[in-house]
Amino acid sequence: MVIDFDKIELSILEHFKGGENVTKAHMFVDDNNRMLKGLLEPGASIGLHKHEGSSEIIYITSGKGKVLFQGEDIPLKAGDVHYCPEGCEHSLINDSNGDLTFFAVVPNHR
Repeated sequence: MVIDFDKIELSILEHFKGGENVTKAHMFVDDNNRMLKGLLEPGASIGLHKHEGSSEIIYITSGKGKVLFQGEDIPLKAGDVHYCPEGCEHSLINDSNGDLTFFAVVPNHR
């Protein structure tokens, strides 16, 4: 299967998971996974949330920012991968002056 995110409608998610501003994303969802190609503009964030029944892998494709993971701020840049295991909490934050783009996979754990 090939997923062409450019052919998936762009979602504008205001205050996604309680975050600041908007998250822009092309999302693919099925019974097993959620995948998204996302963008956070300067000052935007995905709010702090805990993964229960899932985990998350985030690959930073361009820009820089930080992740708040288990209470610790960790800087991220293009090429970095952040992993949030099931039972942990995190937030993705664009604290830079440029766009932060990423690809995320959220597999369901059954």
